[in-house]
Amino acid sequence: MPRVTRVTGKAWDKEHLVGALRRLPRTLREDLWTAPVDPLPPAGTPGWAVWRPVCVMLLLFGAVPVAVFHVQDMVPHDGVSGIPAYTVLLALLQGAALVAGVYRPLTAWWAMTALTAVVLRVGEPVVGPDLLFPWSPTGMALQGGALFLLALRVHPRRSAEALAITLLTGLVCSAFTTQVHNYDTPRAIPVLLATVVVGASLRGLRVARSEVVTQAGLTAEERARRTLLEERNRIARELHDVVAHHMSVISIQAQVARHLVEDPSDELTENLAGIRENAVDALNELRRVLGVLRSEDASSEGLRHAPQPTLGRLDELIGKVRGAGLTVVSETTGGRRPLPPGVELTVFRIVQEALSNVLRHAPDATARVEIGYRSAGVTVRVANTAPGGTPVPGRGMGHGLLGMRERAAMLGGDFANGPTPGGGYEVVAVLPLEDSV
Repeated sequence: MPRVTRVTGKAWDKEHLVGALRRLPRTLREDLWTAPVDPLPPAGTPGWAVWRPVCVMLLLFGAVPVAVFHVQDMVPHDGVSGIPAYTVLLALLQGAALVAGVYRPLTAWWAMTALTAVVLRVGEPVVGPDLLFPWSPTGMALQGGALFLLALRVHPRRSAEALAITLLTGLVCSAFTTQVHNYDTPRAIPVLLATVVVGASLRGLRVARSEVVTQAGLTAEERARRTLLEERNRIARELHDVVAHHMSVISIQAQVARHLVEDPSDELTENLAGIRENAVDALNELRRVLGVLRSEDASSEGLRHAPQPTLGRLDELIGKVRGAGLTVVSETTGGRRPLPPGVELTVFRIVQEALSNVLRHAPDATARVEIGYRSAGVTVRVANTAPGGTPVPGRGMGHGLLGMRERAAMLGGDFANGPTPGGGYEVVAVLPLEDSV
């Protein structure tokens, strides 16, 4: 039998720690050398392209004096300085590295850390015992600025690693000195730590806002998709009701037809029986579909057996809207004639939804309903004048315009809506009569 090796908690912790230490150099190399930083924020108003040079110039005007004072901080109080002349150049390079941090924060931080170590090693022998070491106030400002710009653009873990390397560099420089100094590492730690924390917090706020904007876009897209599906579901229920009604009529007529003929032939009886059987089967299938469509719609339970409206009820609809306080003028042009059930239902619903929108969004306005019968189709236009009162705020976006557009598209028609001169609004639908439901 194979031997089972038990690993105790202490042994596992030791192995885990050894593995983490082995991975540390690779992790640091990836985080602080090869991994990219966050891109610059997107253009705003008047635009980052305009503000970036301004920010760089302001940073430059601040960094150069700080670098000069950084050199002066290393001069003893007696005014005698033994600092080499090129130390001034190194300090100015630190200021330039701070400015470069706007564009390449990771490279700028490495440059700042290296230049700080070089300046400390060169200037340490002549720094007085009363001066702060290894970071003077200006040196702390330069190093803190580089860390801040880095924390704005990288993950907090990477910022913490950079802070640790910065502090380790200061401790190493403090350990190898030629004289006693006024060491300020305990005071520099909270300052640099606070700089990193502020930078990381600002980055986290920016990332959170970006995620909120992205999520809001996805939510709006999903809401629009759900609204479209709900409206199509409602339209499908109504049209299935119309089709189911006609299938019921076909079934009844097929059953009655054989009694209207004396001595019907066997072929006629068989055909009528087949028509009725097919109509009943289709009606059963339609009822199953209607059950699925209405299974999650509690509001449709009371309307399950209600007949779908026709244009015969249009005057009743307009009368109800007038009773609600809206002035409505109706006009019918062309020769009025029977319409296919799907077209008739669509015309009624478009007028109903359009007048509902006028009631909600254009109080005290005058609405005009025009229905035009043409040889190839029917035209519906509902327009209103400018509102005379303040619209009542709704609880959310309705489905009116979306439903009208979907109904017209379902019948192969055209739909348009938009404002009219004078502050009004109109919707127009052109529905063909060919290939209509």
